[in-house]
Amino acid sequence: MGGHTTRLDAIAAITKAPPLESGMDFIATPASEYWGKNVFSLSEMAQRLPKATFKSLKRTITSGDLLDISTADAVAEAMKTWALSKGATHYAHVFYPLTGLTAEKHDSFFDPDGDGGTIATFAGSALIQGEPDGSSFPNGGIRQTFEARGYTIWDVTSPAYLIENPNGTTLCIPTAFVSWTGEALDRKTPILRSMQALNTQTQRVLKFFGTDGPFVSSTAGAEQEYFLIDKNFYYARPDLLACGRTLFGAPPPKGQEFDDHYFGAIPERVQAFMFEVERECFKLGIPAKTRHNEVAPGQYEFAPVYEFANVATDHQQMMMTILKKVADKYGMACLMHEKPFAGVNGSGKHVNFSMGSSAAGNVFDPGDTPAENAQFLVFCAAMISAVYKHATLLRAVVATASNDHRLGANEAPPAILSVFLGTELNEIMETILSGDSSVSSKSSTLNIGVDVLPPIPRHSGDRNRTSPMAFTGNRFEFRAVGSSQSISGPMVALNIIMAEALDEAATELERADTSSREALGKAVEAYVSKVWKESSSVVFNGDGYSSGWHEEAARRGLPNLATTADSLGVFMEPATISLFEKYGVLSARELESRYEVYAEQYVATANVESNLVLEMGRTQIFPAAIRYQSELALSLANLKAVGIETDHDSINLITSLIKSLQVSLDDLEKLKNQESSITDVAAHCQFVKTEVLPKMLEVRTTVDALEHRVADDLWPLPTFQEMLFIR
Repeated sequence: MGGHTTRLDAIAAITKAPPLESGMDFIATPASEYWGKNVFSLSEMAQRLPKATFKSLKRTITSGDLLDISTADAVAEAMKTWALSKGATHYAHVFYPLTGLTAEKHDSFFDPDGDGGTIATFAGSALIQGEPDGSSFPNGGIRQTFEARGYTIWDVTSPAYLIENPNGTTLCIPTAFVSWTGEALDRKTPILRSMQALNTQTQRVLKFFGTDGPFVSSTAGAEQEYFLIDKNFYYARPDLLACGRTLFGAPPPKGQEFDDHYFGAIPERVQAFMFEVERECFKLGIPAKTRHNEVAPGQYEFAPVYEFANVATDHQQMMMTILKKVADKYGMACLMHEKPFAGVNGSGKHVNFSMGSSAAGNVFDPGDTPAENAQFLVFCAAMISAVYKHATLLRAVVATASNDHRLGANEAPPAILSVFLGTELNEIMETILSGDSSVSSKSSTLNIGVDVLPPIPRHSGDRNRTSPMAFTGNRFEFRAVGSSQSISGPMVALNIIMAEALDEAATELERADTSSREALGKAVEAYVSKVWKESSSVVFNGDGYSSGWHEEAARRGLPNLATTADSLGVFMEPATISLFEKYGVLSARELESRYEVYAEQYVATANVESNLVLEMGRTQIFPAAIRYQSELALSLANLKAVGIETDHDSINLITSLIKSLQVSLDDLEKLKNQESSITDVAAHCQFVKTEVLPKMLEVRTTVDALEHRVADDLWPLPTFQEMLFIR
């Protein structure tokens, strides 16, 4: 079967496919009946655990108290009983290695009883710790390949849950994953450490406002963008199958220029898919809130309600898995690559970041009293200071080969980290710097030292979709995170840079006179004024897509790390190592391991993509172009034989493009041969950036030109027009 037949068969299969139906009647089954039904939640624990055990466990979960290990056996027994009642036969310690979505090892509850039967057992020791083979997980040189021991450790703060399969149910226990020497090999361990560091420093600040005490957690709500295409197209594109993005593809005659997809009517099959995704999320206690069409054709979004950072991170990983699983059921492929289709908007995962506690509330939520406003201004100033000092770190934690295709492409924020505050909040900061308490905002006089302080507006300006870090009323939206990424890295970075900024704020306030409300107000004014004077160059309320901003940012001295190859070295800088070690989040060795893993992933991604460019270029594109050249040459010769003069520009152009394709493919292969001798990882990243990727783009330019000229019935690959618009 020829390649073009595969493509046409894919279109035919889509148009003939019968509609799929879910096994659940959504109308007859209210969400309240299945919300959280597969979660070993606090309410389940309260019903199944002894009161003393439950209270101890709840304190650990909600207040960060040290886990009482003596409760483990009781919890394990209750968890086992609950899981067995739901049809589970196995349990799995689920963890999040530095690559991929999830990893898990399944063990049966059942052991022989010695009398020819079996008995279900699950001890506290099995709940707390597991030992998967760690030799095959990337570790960045922390240990040798033959040193396989690794431990999974129960994360009591993230609830256990059940995963259903038509043939059974499995109890899943969220865990951290560490080496035999206790070093983090995963994404969960550093986020737990960073949350602890953030709470410690935040408590020092909150005591000045009388809102300290309860555990302060960062919170996250991540807006997940993704594409859906029919599986028949997906399997007909080797690049999508292996890389998650199209390595070739000419722009369709119609793209997104009519702005008719965003928030438009959701196609029926897609809506059926969304209903089932929501059902699966609700069963696992994932608070999916919004669903809608995104800007690009074929692009959509799911967004959850805010949760504690650790749970939000776990739920994000679970949601990505659910999206892929359910899409497959409905005959579609869910693409989470940041730029699966050139020429249309890519996909991000905007992380809405805030922090707070039961006593302090949301610290980024402007209040109605002088004390609440003072507290808000301290934390807002701390965020400005944190982004200013650690812009390069924030860039590094969103650096991936796939996100490079999206950042700065006039659909995502630029690689320059800046903060958007809005006009009115910006004016308030300027007012504090001036020391003129008589300067008025739109409504009334600003003075954070006396009771007449007016409320700071929660929506003090329009939203700015071009800003990497935008204040949106009661949170900061980190818009540079990529669609396929775990939010763990960005959340760790935000937690730790805020911990440092709040450490500095607390130190400033501790040195000042805060003996009265008026004195505290003056101390807050002094701190905010100092931060604004030092860090306000990072605040930008204009158009981040404009070329003028790049020039202005350079004048301000703001860093602009355009690519992953330029950014990853930040992890190895002394300032970064000092920051992470000071707050006990990652050691120098752990940071080095992450740098090695991320750099290897960057290089490996480019290697797979360049291999596919060579393979597809030579085995699919070149043969199709040669066939068309032969047909065209024969047709022109036949016309000439009967005395009809023809224009040879078309055959000359095709011949020229075929020659360009051959040359660029040969050049790419030569570069890959040179690449094989590079041993230094940093040099390898730079070689990929400066040599391999531009040559791949050169091949693509030629192939896309051929797509516009080769006869449609000969073209082997599903086109953008087909993939993005056929539902």
